[in-house]
Amino acid sequence: MNARAGQPAKESDLVDLTALHAAYYELVPDVSIAEQKVVFGTSGHRGSSLDSAFNETHIAAITQAIVEYRAGQGITGPLFIGGDTHALSRPAQTTALEVLVANGIDALVDEFDDFVPTPALSHAIIKYNASGPAAQADGIVVTPSHNPPRDGGFKYNPPHGGPADSDATNWIANRANEIIAEGSHAVKRAEPSGVGTYDYRGNYVNDLENIIDVEAIKKAGVHIGADPLGGASVHYWSAIAERYGLDLTVVNPGVDPQWGFMTLDWDGKIRMDPSSASVMASVLVHRDDYDVVTGNDADADRHGIVTPDGGLMNPNHYLAVAIQYLYSHRPQWDADAAIGKTLVSSSMIDLVAESIGRRLWEVPVGFKWFVPGLVDGSVAFGGEESAGASFLRKDGTVWTTDKDGIQLALLASEIIAVTGKSPSQLYTELTEKYGSPAYERVDAVASKAQKAALGKLNGSAIEATELAGETIIAKLSEAPGNGAAIGGVKVVTEHAWFAARPSGTEDVYKIYAESFLGAEHLKRVQAEAKTIVDAALGG
Repeated sequence: MNARAGQPAKESDLVDLTALHAAYYELVPDVSIAEQKVVFGTSGHRGSSLDSAFNETHIAAITQAIVEYRAGQGITGPLFIGGDTHALSRPAQTTALEVLVANGIDALVDEFDDFVPTPALSHAIIKYNASGPAAQADGIVVTPSHNPPRDGGFKYNPPHGGPADSDATNWIANRANEIIAEGSHAVKRAEPSGVGTYDYRGNYVNDLENIIDVEAIKKAGVHIGADPLGGASVHYWSAIAERYGLDLTVVNPGVDPQWGFMTLDWDGKIRMDPSSASVMASVLVHRDDYDVVTGNDADADRHGIVTPDGGLMNPNHYLAVAIQYLYSHRPQWDADAAIGKTLVSSSMIDLVAESIGRRLWEVPVGFKWFVPGLVDGSVAFGGEESAGASFLRKDGTVWTTDKDGIQLALLASEIIAVTGKSPSQLYTELTEKYGSPAYERVDAVASKAQKAALGKLNGSAIEATELAGETIIAKLSEAPGNGAAIGGVKVVTEHAWFAARPSGTEDVYKIYAESFLGAEHLKRVQAEAKTIVDAALGG
């Protein structure tokens, strides 16, 4: 933990916007260097122009690759495009529009030149395609999510509205790198004039009453504070307050691409992660001023929930409460609709699922895995331990197929209005029934070779039979819900588990662990997890 974690940013912490913008246009990446190649992670291509990792050359090539990909897939409808408040988002969106227009793509930008949250763009794609058009639409979100201000991000959402799967992103990344390596001669560009528009904010906000019981929130007079953390949801929250007559105050309506008003994250960096207590330090000072205070990251696909009695809730805790509440208060949802969770999310969710008689659907890390279930209604809720989730409309039809931090933040107010209890009070009730699990993620050093081996490791390669004094009952390398490879391993005992996955950006692997036997037992689990994994990797 950095000594300044949770402290206000200083001038020396702020990115030089002039240098950032200049580097975007002036630096040309060399894709023979791994750090400068186009690489799509679980949420698109990310990097900084200062590192030659997110530059005009990258965005032009990626967009041209998307044009070619959608043509190959027979996608000929409009393309919805929007960006967040990061400094590199606007120039990247402009570059993308130049390529889209030159290729004859009907691109739709925000009608009011506003920022576009990820869930609003997903909502737009789904709404358009549900109308039965002759040609399906898709979209691009220009965002690095909660990443520091020096970063940019660019992701593609196909016609289902959610994150593209690896088949699509691998093709797009490979083609983009090929285009760059060949001198970008394949890229078509033109003046981005005559671009169409779409009211992302109006369409999203006006539809919220079909997913959240806003009338109950209004009637109960829930006193809400919403902090966009300088992100794309800033004008959405004020529109929500006005449209539904809610007692809602936008705690911090400021937008600053340097994020000079932020408090520093655990590592001393400016980062917009609403699940981090260090990041949310300035929000936590308002915990007693409202019934609930919420935060969102830069593209509003993550949520943070602050209550007077509990402070900032652990994302796992809120997911468990949200699931228990929703499956008890959405009578139109299919009785067979499952609960979706990633395999590194808390086992408290498993216990909640069992108690309400619902099937648990456990998948690898990545929200893309929930998309098919949300589309057909077989999964009514999909959530990740990293404070990202989405759920179905009241009538059981799809809302968004990408994470929606606005939706989850508003749900906290509905829970208070309907139950008379805060989400943190309801979580305390769960712990009184099932015990209070200790959960933490830590990193362990690993070479690139070890990371590669871990990503392909089979559970059968683990020879250990015990973990922290308990018999190991499962060694997983595939997710129980869909049989997909988890890119690592998960080891389970009666009261604890750990999962190990290689980092995509650093020479470490991540150990997620949880124990229902307390913090000291968790430390044993973590220590033995590293020993078990290292032994399996032969080092």
